[in-house]
Amino acid sequence: MSIKKQIFLGLLLAIAVAVGYLETMIPLPVAMPGARLGLSNIIILTTIVVFGPKEGFTVALLKSFMLLLVTGAVTGFFYSFTGSLLSCVAMILAYRYIKSATLIGVSFIGSFFHNLGQVGTAVIMVNNMGLLAYLPLLLLLGLFTGYFVGLTAMIVSRHLLEMGVTS
Repeated sequence: MSIKKQIFLGLLLAIAVAVGYLETMIPLPVAMPGARLGLSNIIILTTIVVFGPKEGFTVALLKSFMLLLVTGAVTGFFYSFTGSLLSCVAMILAYRYIKSATLIGVSFIGSFFHNLGQVGTAVIMVNNMGLLAYLPLLLLLGLFTGYFVGLTAMIVSRHLLEMGVTS
């Protein structure tokens, strides 16, 4: 791996962690425990497009571990880790195998699986199937944030590729 690629991946990881941390401070219009906008997924999706699936997956998982170290939120780590894992795998598969999908569509798929992973983790950790009631509202919120994440990742990826930043 070239030094240039290592530097860019390090910067993308740092930006993803910073955005993920700042995102914890943004109040949402809906009172839902643990709900976030998922803006750090802009970085993950951009990494998948510009550098490849292995790098995107690595940045996604390292982001979850780094946020654990920065915030100290151990319980939040399990939600973040599961959501990131499912979301990243789903985005990689969608980007690779659904040729007609735009990055907005890939982001929608990632948003769906991120929410599914987090709610599934909550159901298991709390042992309460009633938490599934949150899923429809989270999925609805995910449509708006998924659109923004996909659109932004499309713009950022295009500019990085035009600049010659590739794997």
